[in-house]
Amino acid sequence: MPQDLRTFIADLKEKFPDDYIEVEKEIDPKYQIIGLVEKLERYNRFPVLLCKNVKGHKIPVITNLAASNERLALSIGTDVRHMVEHFARRSEQSFPLKYVDPGKAPVKEVIWKGDDVDLNKLPLTVHNEMDAGPYISAGVALCKDPETGAVNGGIYRHQRQGRDQLGWFVNPANHANYVRVAYEAMNKPMEVAVVIGHHPALQLAGIAKLRGIGGELEAMGGLMGEPLEVVKCETLDLPVPARAEIVVEGKIYPGQRREEGPFGEWPRYYTGTGPRPFIKVTAITMRKDAIFQDTAAAHAEHNIVGALPRMGSLYKRIKEVVPSMVNVNLPLSGGGRVFCYISIKKNVDGEPKQAALMALAVDPSIRHVIMVDDDIDVFNERDVLWALSTRFQADRDLSMIPYALGSHLNPTAYDITRSGKGVMETKLIFDATKPAAPTPFPAQTRVPPDVVESLNLDEFITDGRRTTATQAKR
Repeated sequence: MPQDLRTFIADLKEKFPDDYIEVEKEIDPKYQIIGLVEKLERYNRFPVLLCKNVKGHKIPVITNLAASNERLALSIGTDVRHMVEHFARRSEQSFPLKYVDPGKAPVKEVIWKGDDVDLNKLPLTVHNEMDAGPYISAGVALCKDPETGAVNGGIYRHQRQGRDQLGWFVNPANHANYVRVAYEAMNKPMEVAVVIGHHPALQLAGIAKLRGIGGELEAMGGLMGEPLEVVKCETLDLPVPARAEIVVEGKIYPGQRREEGPFGEWPRYYTGTGPRPFIKVTAITMRKDAIFQDTAAAHAEHNIVGALPRMGSLYKRIKEVVPSMVNVNLPLSGGGRVFCYISIKKNVDGEPKQAALMALAVDPSIRHVIMVDDDIDVFNERDVLWALSTRFQADRDLSMIPYALGSHLNPTAYDITRSGKGVMETKLIFDATKPAAPTPFPAQTRVPPDVVESLNLDEFITDGRRTTATQAKR
């Protein structure tokens, strides 16, 4: 059976049953759904929530689907330690799209056109207290490059501005913005299809930094290990996933703008309002028992789902320049964007800085890079900070790069005058690696590894802490 949101939920319930909760009680899509996410986060819990009884709506809402690295690793068939390399390899193994009969496409079971189009019937959530209104936060927007015909996909924010109108807010550096600008220069409308709800591979592909414009749907097939089934839109000349939950079709017309925002973004601050393009909706298609997928904006899921695709892209690009690079992590402590931990099997001095510079070039959102040796697990922040505390001296190992292109959403980004908000930031490289051989460095203390591996915790810890021991063993 082809993979989709439902096959992933079934896999999740089998592999991580404690990560999945069905909420039966009526819940308000305004604040309460994401409020429940936030309440659980206070207890260090990040489960998937399927809200089956959404106030004022017949369609259930699923959120927090990608709020853990373990679940993202599961979605691409691996574990956390190997998921970055696995993602990098799979995202390169693109599959051609597989067109199917519209009559056999679940996303065509319900079709709204003309007067039937009404975004108010969809259970869009209001995430945070100062958000401008309900938003689609997990939708992958598809558009076509007018020059090459390649279909580009990306995750942007879409504010509901009326029964048939959606806001459109895209980072100026994203490929979709280049496509929109091209259509505007030709004075032609741009077709857009917003896909809501599918296998996590759709979101991961939509965030990945692929070479050139387009290819995300094919890369999604690579991540799933099978061709993606697609079907043509009802009112647009665009392919959309046939097994999606919901698709919103529409057009962005040149020169038309409307105030959009504010909205709580990944740095966990609000971005201001501004005149921005918008989508005039021409059709909505869905499954007859559709599930509306939401991303818990400005919470853990928002940061984590955006991190793995970026890590996979970083892994590929850094490896091209520094083959001795081992692993990379964009930790939650930096919003899955700002901090970057890179491990390297160091051959010569200077390699760490080369790898760090490549990371900064690949992803402008990165501001602080910490380089560590291959004996440090980049997914164990305590180990990374231990290396920083024992292998780093600022006067020798710190590099500062001011006035570099950064993230326009970071509230501390500055302009060239340093007197206003802009897109530039000051980058730092922390080289917390040991000197390359033959320069000596003290050995790290440890119990003989073969002794540690031979110990069965359940044989030694048999009281009420047995469960904890078993989890530690895993």
